Amino acid sequence: MKTKERKLVTVYAPAAQSGFLGNGHTARPVIQVDFRQSDPFILLMDDLLEKDDYTPAGGPHPHGGFETVSLLLEGDLGDGADGLHAGDFEMMTAGRGIVHTEVISHPTRMRLLQLWLNLPKADRRAEPRLQRLRKDAAPIMRAKGVTARVYSGSLAGVTSPVRNYTPLIVADVKLEADSSWLFELPANYTAFIYTLEGIVHVGNEKLSTGRVGWLDRSSTSDLSQVNLRSEEGGARFVIYAALPTGDEIVTHGPFVADTPEDIRQLYADYRAGKMQHITEVDAAQKIVNQTLRL
Repeated sequence: MKTKERKLVTVYAPAAQSGFLGNGHTARPVIQVDFRQSDPFILLMDDLLEKDDYTPAGGPHPHGGFETVSLLLEGDLGDGADGLHAGDFEMMTAGRGIVHTEVISHPTRMRLLQLWLNLPKADRRAEPRLQRLRKDAAPIMRAKGVTARVYSGSLAGVTSPVRNYTPLIVADVKLEADSSWLFELPANYTAFIYTLEGIVHVGNEKLSTGRVGWLDRSSTSDLSQVNLRSEEGGARFVIYAALPTGDEIVTHGPFVADTPEDIRQLYADYRAGKMQHITEVDAAQKIVNQTLRL
């Protein structure tokens, strides 16, 4: 049976808007389709911060019912052993509820992709967990004209050590000038490409810098093919692909749940001080500074 080739069905360029961190913060909402098309992806923000003062920005805030998936493209976020540096990846399972702190208090330039990923209904109230994969520990697939750093899931024969409740693929890919790459994804995975630099052709369509392209999706779990090609200047893009949960969700503020009653309970738990800080979770729930033996 012939393998299905995936095609682009939705393409757009998310516009920059003022971010919540004040002056110098712009945010691009990368996901602009209905959840029925984006499932299990809830939102993805491309945050660019160009801070030129020492006034602290950000602070502690709660999350619950989903996972944050962060890929730091540029700069630093946080200090010391808990900080992220360019190319680092972090997956935080908020689950039954946690408090998280992000404070930036010095001049810096930072670019962050942060995704909200839906949890399967059975794992909605999972124990909070923190996973951090450093850039130099993330496995890399190299082929002629292609370099793919795989942060989550399996792609082109390379598998990340990150653990998933929702099967998820995240890869930062570079295509050299006039290169092509054909790879496989499960046909029932929701998948999109976000172009960071250059132009990438997806089949007969193309995505220029700053554009998002959603691939078509089938109900079968058979493998499908994605055919990519770059132009003279090469290209860099991020691939996100994941298995839909098929669950309806309710969102409000920093929480995701199955029902409005669940949302109210999350707020009640937070106000009652029942949510611990993510840095205080059990050691077994902190999977940090992972290294690979190649």
